[in-house]
Amino acid sequence: MDWKRKLLSPVIWGNLTAMALVTVLLVIGVWMWLGKYTHHGEEIEVPNVVGQLIGDAEYTLEKLELEAVVVDSTYDRSKPSGTIMVQLPKAGAKVKSGREIYLTINSKQSPSIALPDIADNCSLREAQDRLRQLGFRLGPIEYKEGDKDWVYGVKCQGRTVMTGERIPTDAPITLVVG
Repeated sequence: MDWKRKLLSPVIWGNLTAMALVTVLLVIGVWMWLGKYTHHGEEIEVPNVVGQLIGDAEYTLEKLELEAVVVDSTYDRSKPSGTIMVQLPKAGAKVKSGREIYLTINSKQSPSIALPDIADNCSLREAQDRLRQLGFRLGPIEYKEGDKDWVYGVKCQGRTVMTGERIPTDAPITLVVG
């Protein structure tokens, strides 16, 4: 009978009521804070910044409380350097303020590739095929004494280039052939 009296004691019921009240207030407080923290119900339409210069795109996104982040670069000689080529999320997507917009820009320089081992190692036709596959631009052929259609050297912008040296892909390459 003693345990029944302890169970019905006002101290126990007061503590249980206080714990329930604190739990309810805590849940309501977290729910309201979470709504503010996650910007619940907020939507910003992502503008189209493709084709803009990086400075203009950053300004446009900053006005809308979005953050521009350059994540990659590519090279297209037909477009000015620093131009936005790709954006993610795409224009028209709905996002919340503070969201990062990932941008790919047009590089200031053309990419460079290491010259493969073709000098004194392959025929003219093989050298031309390998260089085209890698994305190099071929210029006029320079002839010298030697075996017919054998590649003796490679020149870029008037100077001899060695195997493994990095060459811009848009610079024309001259093959020195017998």
